Amino acid sequence: MSQQVTVTEHILLHQKMIPGATGQFTRLFNELVLSAKIIARAVNKAGLVDVLGFTGDINVQGEEVKKLDEYANRILIHRLSRSGVLCAMASEENADIIEVPENFPRGDYIIIFDPLDGSSNIDVNVNIGTIFSIFKRRSNSDAALLSSDVLQKGSEQVAAGYILYGSSTMLIFSTGDGVHGFTLDPSVGEFILSHPNIRIPEQGKIYSVNEGYERYWDRDTKKALSYFKSPKNALRKPYSGRYIGSLVADFHRNLLYGGIFMYPADLRDPKKPWGKLRLTCECNPMAFIVEKAGGLAIDGLKRILDIEPEHLHQRAPFFCGSAKDVQVVQEIFEAEARRKKKK
Repeated sequence: MSQQVTVTEHILLHQKMIPGATGQFTRLFNELVLSAKIIARAVNKAGLVDVLGFTGDINVQGEEVKKLDEYANRILIHRLSRSGVLCAMASEENADIIEVPENFPRGDYIIIFDPLDGSSNIDVNVNIGTIFSIFKRRSNSDAALLSSDVLQKGSEQVAAGYILYGSSTMLIFSTGDGVHGFTLDPSVGEFILSHPNIRIPEQGKIYSVNEGYERYWDRDTKKALSYFKSPKNALRKPYSGRYIGSLVADFHRNLLYGGIFMYPADLRDPKKPWGKLRLTCECNPMAFIVEKAGGLAIDGLKRILDIEPEHLHQRAPFFCGSAKDVQVVQEIFEAEARRKKKK
């Protein structure tokens, strides 16, 4: 039997390679892993206990809150606030920044998370997940926390990842040195390294987008979709359409097999002109992972990781995946931008 590496061993090994490492990140990650195990247990029992359905509350996004969403959010806040290394947290479910209580020890790390992405699929047993993004504060730790400490560009992330709850529970993350996947072995209760050094194929064969909203897209996005459906593309045949409607599930498949995920801006809701996905808790962490795996992530024209957030729940168009596929989208958007400029 080959030697099995747990996620804690992996983190500790990499910690030794970082000059001046204090072990704070390892403590934070251990609490994140424990939270993932607790949430995974609840997800696996979701059909047996009263955690399905809506709570009756509306979250900051104006969406009905699922009971399991609320549970996952509480678990993450409870566990992570006790890690002793955080100065603040932010959640998709909370309107404001969550500061660590004064009676708990604090540190210099900040974590932003979506506690349960894809929650509309909970009741039908489709893969869902937790997405997280980790930063270090910019300001002096003796001073009051600044909004700029939390609202950092995605390129400033020190780590990002997601936990996928499905037929197995997987943890995929990067600390900047490659992307690694760990699968939870329920017999021992440990995440075991199962996908070392993940690299997304340079060219994919899959496009993932909700085509039901095509009528609300701009000309650029429609041209991009036409490219992937046309036999005149780089493959000389149409790409396969695959769309689950759960970001972590669609992203995970494309990360392993190659392809492009698209959630463009649309005109359905004037309050959400830039689409549905949140820059800080969804786009940034996924962009960080896909880039570290050799792919790209853009908003159409700009690199996602270069966008300076203006507020915590900011939304952004999102195109990510295999480098060559994303480059095609960027070229289409750039050509359209030039055309509009000439008018």
